[in-house]
Amino acid sequence: MCRFGFVLPLMFACLALAAVTAAAAEVEIPVTIEKNRFQPSEIKVKAGEPFVLVVTNKDATPEEFESKELRIEKVIPAGKTMKIRVRALKPGTYPFVGEYHDTTAKGRIVAE
Repeated sequence: MCRFGFVLPLMFACLALAAVTAAAAEVEIPVTIEKNRFQPSEIKVKAGEPFVLVVTNKDATPEEFESKELRIEKVIPAGKTMKIRVRALKPGTYPFVGEYHDTTAKGRIVAE
């Protein structure tokens, strides 16, 4: 019984550390909104691996990052930076828009 009292907590600690390490290893991709446009407008990612978009809005008005294909809608306030976690994607192209300026704020994520 004494061994299990030591092994079980150690096992849970290792699992928690592995989860934290996996989350910390996610790739962060900077994206800027400026003059109602996304920069870069094309983002290439590795298929099958989650990533984080770090979106900075340099405009004086808010913008909404929206992708129906990715099921993401996130308002980025003026002058703020927000992180958007994106699940692992299958190979393909996933468009996104700035819903408040959808004629100029366009982009796509290409998973290869």
